[in-house]
Amino acid sequence: MASVLYSAQQRVAHTLEAVRALKSLRDKGITDPRKPMETLRTARESQVFGPPATAVRHAARVWPERPALADERGEMTYRELDEASNALARGLQRLGVTPGTVIGLLARDHRGLLLSMVAAGKLGARVALMNTGFAKPQFAQVCERENVKVVLHDSEFLGLLDALPADLPRVLSWVDEGTQLPDGATTLDALIAANAKAPLPTPKKPGGVVILTSGTTGLPKGAPRDKTSPLATVQVVDRIDFPSQGTMVIVSPIFHSTGLATWLVGTGLGNKVVLARRFDAERTLRLIADHGADMLVAVPTMLHRMVELDPAIREKYETSSLKAIVIAGSALSPELSVRTAEVFGPVLYNLYGSTECAVATVARPEDLAIAPGTAGRSPTTCEVVLFDDDGTRIRAKNVTGRIFIRSGSPFKGYTDGRHKQIIDGYMSSGDVGHFDDRGLLFVDGRDDDMIVSGGENVFPQEVENLLLERPDIFDAAVVGVADVEFGKRLRAFVVPEPGEKPDPDEIKVYVKNNLARYKVPRDVIFLDDLPRNATGKLLRRVLVEYEAPAHP
Repeated sequence: MASVLYSAQQRVAHTLEAVRALKSLRDKGITDPRKPMETLRTARESQVFGPPATAVRHAARVWPERPALADERGEMTYRELDEASNALARGLQRLGVTPGTVIGLLARDHRGLLLSMVAAGKLGARVALMNTGFAKPQFAQVCERENVKVVLHDSEFLGLLDALPADLPRVLSWVDEGTQLPDGATTLDALIAANAKAPLPTPKKPGGVVILTSGTTGLPKGAPRDKTSPLATVQVVDRIDFPSQGTMVIVSPIFHSTGLATWLVGTGLGNKVVLARRFDAERTLRLIADHGADMLVAVPTMLHRMVELDPAIREKYETSSLKAIVIAGSALSPELSVRTAEVFGPVLYNLYGSTECAVATVARPEDLAIAPGTAGRSPTTCEVVLFDDDGTRIRAKNVTGRIFIRSGSPFKGYTDGRHKQIIDGYMSSGDVGHFDDRGLLFVDGRDDDMIVSGGENVFPQEVENLLLERPDIFDAAVVGVADVEFGKRLRAFVVPEPGEKPDPDEIKVYVKNNLARYKVPRDVIFLDDLPRNATGKLLRRVLVEYEAPAHP
């Protein structure tokens, strides 16, 4: 009887949640009650075209002459983007792409990346979004595992293609000036120019998109998204104020979850999306100023470099148009949270989630004002809970546990057949954290980053956040290295601020004065930069394997 009652309560709760989601989508402008037929048409198309093609088709119908994107080659309207993707789809058909064919897409953020994703959706082909930081062996292994049959890639990655079969069709999605192309090379522009722009027949089912995990602990896993519920958009927009028919600058890689999700939402709202193939802190300020951008999407390391620019450089650019800065991909330190508010005002949104779980929580500016560094609260259709190591639910405040997520965009498993741990319908994020007295989530670190030193558990993020508060430290990371006496000892890697020369012994005293004795690093090593991947995640294994110079 109890189980029947619980099931009934869950059905009622999920129905009410769907109602709240629909209201949020309407309030945020994703759906327009004045255009019910367009809303229904877009919802139907999302089930066969997939999100990228659906978003562009919708925008091309509603705002055909609005600019869809701006990159180094200029602007394209939504009509131009839609028509060019039709022509590209026909060109890909002639190369053998059919429904279900897997396209490996290795491209930076530019029109070629967007055109490729949209064209694939119109064919019912599957896109595997490749990490631009891949080494040749990783790229070859992922292409083999994902059964890639065609590769679309920027010219700078020509060297990686040596690892693939010579007869695998390939198309250049971007060609750098001065590049010597191989004989018979096919370019995306040539395919578009040679084919008709008229719409194609509707595919019978979506091909889907495979987003790769960050690969910080090994070969990146593939997390497929074959079909997405129209309600899934609410995860991104419920707690983030997106512009509508405005301008967004995206410097976060679109091959990863945050960049892709924010581009999709931005397109669905008729925004011009300004893209940059490579990040540069000052150039990003220039893009914001030149385009009067309403929103910036970045990863924390990018934002860190922007707020650390010389004030004289920042003052050259008018950025008061910014109403929102959305960051995700790695931890937000309390120090960066405070500095961003000082430089740009109360505009920062901290999105916490994962490739598998999608969005888990979002911290709005008002949350970060009272709790710098918080991951915030869950949007509608999502829920975050904590479990201990035995799988028992933790309900107390300020108690650290493993983070599990119920998402409105459920994950069905990796492309290699593996899956995340699930307890009572909640999926593990792989992180640990706690809720404060206000119910705000704090992510304390990765579960597998925990260091056991002398029998004490240490999560390095706490020590790193403390180090980052020092004015003489630009960046910092803490890892555990083998120690005969303690099992593990803490080693800190520090990037000094330009012109500063921190004293390692003084740094240890500073940590000792602020944290428990067992959290004091035994070693402090200075580096010019920390190893991070394209989404800003720290590559801790590189630091663990770092061979420190022997002491004299």
